[in-house]
Amino acid sequence: MIHRRGLFALFAMLLTAALLPAPAAAKDFASTRITVAVEGQGKDVILIPGLSSSPRVWKEMIAAVPGYRYHLVQVHGFAGTPAGGNAEGDVAASVAEDVARYIAEQKLGSVAVIGHSMGGTMGMMLAARHPASVSRLLVVDMLPFMGALFGNADATPTTLKPIADYLYNQSRAATPEARDKQLTGIITAMVNSETMRAGALEDARKSDPEVTARAYRDLILTDLRPELPRITARTTILYITPKGVTVNDAQVDALYQSAFAGLKGAVLKRVPNSAHFIMWDNAPFFQSEVKAFLTD
Repeated sequence: MIHRRGLFALFAMLLTAALLPAPAAAKDFASTRITVAVEGQGKDVILIPGLSSSPRVWKEMIAAVPGYRYHLVQVHGFAGTPAGGNAEGDVAASVAEDVARYIAEQKLGSVAVIGHSMGGTMGMMLAARHPASVSRLLVVDMLPFMGALFGNADATPTTLKPIADYLYNQSRAATPEARDKQLTGIITAMVNSETMRAGALEDARKSDPEVTARAYRDLILTDLRPELPRITARTTILYITPKGVTVNDAQVDALYQSAFAGLKGAVLKRVPNSAHFIMWDNAPFFQSEVKAFLTD
């Protein structure tokens, strides 16, 4: 039986949660590729989730790091949203341009940007191609050339095109049953926290298969290393040593240091005890890093 004082505390907690304002859609902004919701008050921070994800990945971080106005980007075609403009053409580059347009039209000035995975790719595109719009950039577990993981040290988008095309066609041809089995395996590998896997899997299952396949192909073929010197934003990169790989921490460190060599002053930190979704797997570490990133 719950003590009366406990009941009052529980009631107060539920009432407080019910009264918290829900994220509101950004006003006076139209896009066929993204939707942006705004939550909180304070300095502006753009949050971009990864492939087949939704802004749910930032929920715990936002609660732990109040005092900012967060702009939560939802890429169309992911997590049950209509494909819209992402039904054709590239995804990451076009979405990055719409985020840049959002920053300009909303008159946000130079803002902090946090991007996870594919969101990190878009964050790098924003910072390199619209440097006046990004004051600081936090890249969460993403390389400037993800395709390097699919080839040798001399790999280029041209040499990797056959691999990217093959994976794209295989993904498109997969049956719903095969796709679901694959997604379950991927999310299990990418999310250590068992309590958080269901949300990530739900987003992935609800994502448009065509948009996802094309976006993944684009990521393999996108090499941002030549653009890194154009980034003027203060940049931090958080990364992990993936599970089930034959490389050790030192080798992963060397990979990231080499990949980001063109971005002078970048701070690189390997996150312990975490898979790809760092914000869930090692939430205390991640939230501490976000606080430092936004206040330093």
